[in-house]
Amino acid sequence: MSIPDRFKAFRIFDDEDGYRSGIVEQGIDEQSEGDVVIQTRFSSINYKDALAATGKGKILRKFPLNGGIDVAGVVAESRSDRFAEGDEVLMTGCGLSETRDGGYSQYLRVPSEWLVPLPSNLTLRESMLLGTAGFTAALSLYRMEANGQQPEMGPICVTGASGGVGSIAIDVLSRAGYEVTAVSGKVEEFDWLHELGAGQCISRHELYWPETPMASAMFAGAVDSVGGDTLAGLTRVTKPWGSIASCGLAGGIGLRTTVMPFIIRGISLLGINSSGCPYELRKEIWQRLAGPWKPAHLDAIAASPVGLEEMDPVFERLLDGGGRGRVVVELA
Repeated sequence: MSIPDRFKAFRIFDDEDGYRSGIVEQGIDEQSEGDVVIQTRFSSINYKDALAATGKGKILRKFPLNGGIDVAGVVAESRSDRFAEGDEVLMTGCGLSETRDGGYSQYLRVPSEWLVPLPSNLTLRESMLLGTAGFTAALSLYRMEANGQQPEMGPICVTGASGGVGSIAIDVLSRAGYEVTAVSGKVEEFDWLHELGAGQCISRHELYWPETPMASAMFAGAVDSVGGDTLAGLTRVTKPWGSIASCGLAGGIGLRTTVMPFIIRGISLLGINSSGCPYELRKEIWQRLAGPWKPAHLDAIAASPVGLEEMDPVFERLLDGGGRGRVVVELA
């Protein structure tokens, strides 16, 4: 497969002209090093991508870089024994749009050691409907179950329920046999959240977190993409031996809590690092997402797809709290 001399990419700069991002034309030799070149078909837009593109979060560790922490496509050229031209592959995290060029590019050069073969029973588009958000949701459940979480222990609370991680977490958890309580500030989305598998929906505006070190236990565990006071409140209302998967910080990076829930109720706070997940575990999570944990409502979770030139309004909408489900970027 021939690689064109020039192609489009969404690039982020921070130099004497200030912080900015936009569409550029580049050649493959202008990208980060790697032994595989992908003809990209799809990427996605995550909260982290919006922070990086707008400069409202310190995501990139070097400049300039192409944005996009997710990518899926077809191998166009390979110097690796593991991949051949025509193979369908995906990559999420692993330094994309942090330390190396990311997936918002029509062609992308990557190191083969982080590239995952597309699992059977997943299309390239579906893999990006999942993307980092779906991978994070599934990794959260994987770690919770490794820590002893079981459906019979009771309901799992999902915060930020209408967002990418939250909406997929509801679907994945319900597929795995869990009762789910969705917490969202968007009451107008409750019918949709019930459709995805939530048994109960609670408005975050009406949810009261007691200030005492512990309160009446409400949930057997939680997948929390909010952080801050929401995460602190969850520690006070989680049942004995429950696990809380902490995977986001939209509500702040602070955590005001005490050791009481941990030493009296034996709850666990699990950190979810989707970007730096070990490769063998990464492959296992993707196999589960393509198999027993594959969301049953991916099309309902999908928002309208966008092209490279149409991403800016989505970034702003996400940062303003207006995100719903998942947005795929079409690059072909």
